[in-house]
This record gives sequence, structure tokens and C-alpha cells, in this order.
Amino acid sequence: MGVAISDWNLARAVSMKGHLGVVSGTGIALIMISRLMGGDTGGHMRRALGHFPFQEPVRSILDEYYVPEPKTPQPPYKRAPMWTFNPPKALDELTVVANFVEVFLAKEGHQNAVGLNLLEKVQMPTMASLYGAMLAGVNFVIMGAGIPVQIPGILDKLADHRAVSYRLDMQEAVGEDDYRLHFDPQTIFPGVVEKVGRLTRPYFLPIISSVVLAKALIKRVTGKIDGFVIEAPTAGGHNAPPRGPLRLDEGGEPIYGEKDVVDLNKIKQLGLPFWLAGGYDSPDKLRQALDAGAAGIQVGTAFGYCTESAMDETLKSRIIRKVLEQEIKVRTDPLVSPTGYPFKVVQLEGTLSEPEIYQNRVRLCDIGMLRQLYKRADGKVGLRCPAEPVEQYPAKGGKLEDIAEKICLCNNLSATAGYPQHRKDGYVEPPIVTAGDGLAAIGKCIKPGHHSYTVQDVLDYLAGS
Repeated sequence: MGVAISDWNLARAVSMKGHLGVVSGTGIALIMISRLMGGDTGGHMRRALGHFPFQEPVRSILDEYYVPEPKTPQPPYKRAPMWTFNPPKALDELTVVANFVEVFLAKEGHQNAVGLNLLEKVQMPTMASLYGAMLAGVNFVIMGAGIPVQIPGILDKLADHRAVSYRLDMQEAVGEDDYRLHFDPQTIFPGVVEKVGRLTRPYFLPIISSVVLAKALIKRVTGKIDGFVIEAPTAGGHNAPPRGPLRLDEGGEPIYGEKDVVDLNKIKQLGLPFWLAGGYDSPDKLRQALDAGAAGIQVGTAFGYCTESAMDETLKSRIIRKVLEQEIKVRTDPLVSPTGYPFKVVQLEGTLSEPEIYQNRVRLCDIGMLRQLYKRADGKVGLRCPAEPVEQYPAKGGKLEDIAEKICLCNNLSATAGYPQHRKDGYVEPPIVTAGDGLAAIGKCIKPGHHSYTVQDVLDYLAGS
């Protein structure tokens, strides 16, 4: 899903065809700010903002970020405050409103289901993101890149506008360390119970890569799991690390083996519906998935490069051209992501896949979505990111070797969606592009003589039409 690649427009297009369109909620407040500062082309943001049940925070957001006549070249985008243990009320409001806007637009004009995708590794905005999406009537929440045991119980409480808390992961946690972020809808939006009434609790589908994880989630969750998305390591974005000791091939990519193959018979025994992802984006694989007992498949890469996706158009067309010329390559990089998870990177000139462009980027952490908690020498808790400036991470007690080759996914995935930060010194943040191993096959969705394709073309291909 990336950052805003599966935006409201793509999700709406898929949902209107009778399938589950899913919006990416990762960093969506950042994207909404960028859209408003870019003049809100088409007026979509303002139209959705007009439907938010509380207009006072909407007015504040518009006063702060909306630029009716943006300048050329684009000045630096404003950044919201970075998340901390005690986020300002305005940051909670902004995050709630941004997720509401994205889901509202994805659901506009039809009655079909829409989902929200979040990352467990991006924990601090999670509660506000879920609540905003629920205010807009989101039907499914899909979550990966971690073990989201807390989410079902949080969804249950948010449906009744009750206060919730989120236990945050800490590096090298010891004993009873328990650090929580708190979110109270009725404090942030007084009168919400009377004005909105009870919300519909969305279905929750965690993304997993093993039977062991599925069983652990069922045992440990505080609420109900409604099914699973089972993702193979061929999927785009973050992949689960290989089970067992990490081994790399000659190209430096992780080696996955038999232990990483999920036993679908054991999954079926759990009694919950499941969808298969990663390498199932073809008619034959769809049939295999259904024959194996799956409820369906999850497709990301093919939709990520279609006309309706929000990827920067220049990047999209360049990649499609390389696909048609059979020159595209996707690398599973074990180092670039600050999360420590392997991350799929499309090899493309002019992006951070090129060593020279990576070396020339000044390391900067001004968004901080992937900062990690750690215990400082004085016993207090701090935040650090392996992609922040080289001198800062070890100064916070981090290991110098952990920063090697790390990329700022916050800034650089935003650039991929067409919102690169323009620094005051003239530097423009470069993109990093992700895709699954099936990227080379998206040419099957493209009609002869064409250099683009639509959501309908993808669906036709998958149906064998």
C-alpha cells in the first residue's frame, strides 16, 4: 500500500467493482497536509472535510495548511509535530480528520465495503487513525508489519467512543516495562457520543506469515479476529524476516525456505476465513487459492501501478516501460528499512535504489513515524530512528552498525506518491519505489499497443477474461 499509493481514488475504484478497496492510512495526515498546501486539486479534501462531524478542528486545519493559490516552485511542506507520549490535541485531531477524509472519499457514491491498512510498526498514530476511519464507516482494518494483538480490543472500545491505550514496543525492553499512549475520543471531541452515536466496529484482519503467529494472535488478542491475510515473502513493501538464522544469497538478499511456507491445512483448522497474498495475482493462482480453501486473494502490486493509483505519474510510466521492455528488477533489501524488516525495492534510476543518490541524501528525521522507543541512561524513555543523522543515533545509545544503508521511508515514500519535500536549500527528496516480485508480470494487464492499464484491466486479467 505504501504511503498514499492506494489512496481513496484507487480504493473507491476497486470497491465500486464489488471487491474490497483498501486505503493506506500510513502517514495520511502528512499527505492531507501536502494536498491542501498544493491547492486541493478538485476540492476533494475540502468536500470531505465539510462532512466531518466537528467543524472547529476542520477550520483550524484549513487555516494552518490550505493554500488556495500555491506557489511555483513548491515551497517546503509544513510538518505536523512529531508524535510523543503526550501528543498535542491538535495532532490527534489532525490524524483523526485525515483518516476520516480518506475513508469518506473512498466510500463516496456507493454502498460497498472499504478497508484501511495500517502498520503495527507505526504505533503512535494508530488509535487516532482507527477512530477517524471508523467515524467515516470503514468496514475492514488490515494490519501487518508486526503482531497487532491490541487492535481488536481497541476497536471494540472505540465503537463506543471509550478511552483506549496502546502499549508501545520498546527496544531491549526489560521486565515489566509498560509504556502506553492514551487516546480519549470524548476528551478530544466533547459531545461525540450524542452527536454521532455508536460506531460500527470494523472487521479485523491481521497480516501473518506463519501458523505459529496465527495461533499466537488468537490466544493473545483482547478482542475478536475476523480472519487472516497470509502473506508470502514475494509480496511488496515489508516482508516478514525468514524463520531461523538470517542467510543471504550472492546478491545480498534474504533466503527463504520451506519453514517460511505456510501450511494452509493448519490455517483452515483455525476456523477463520483467510486470504492469500504475495504471488497470487494471476488467474491460476487465484484458482489455487480458492481450491486451498481461501476466501480470496489480496493484490497490491498490480493495482499499485494502474491508472487509478496515486503513484507519481512519471515514476509509474517509467516503471511500466521497463516492465514491457523486460528490464525491471525488484530487490529484497534486508537493510534499508528502519523497522529491521526486509523491504522490497524497485531498482530504478533516479531513486534511492541508486547508491550515488543514497549517498548524496542528507540524513534527516523530521516526520518520525518509525522512531523506536529506548531506555536512556537516566532511566527515562527516548525516541530514535536508525535513519536519522549519523551522529544522533549512536549518541542516543544506538549501535553504529544499525544505521548502515537505512533509508527515510517517511520522506521518500511520500515522494513516490508525488509529494517530495522541497528543502529550503533547494534539495528535493528523492523517491523509493516498492513492489512485489510480481511486478514483472503486470504487463499481462496491459492491452497490446498500450502503456497503461486500469483497475478494470486488472480485474479482467484475474478473472481470465
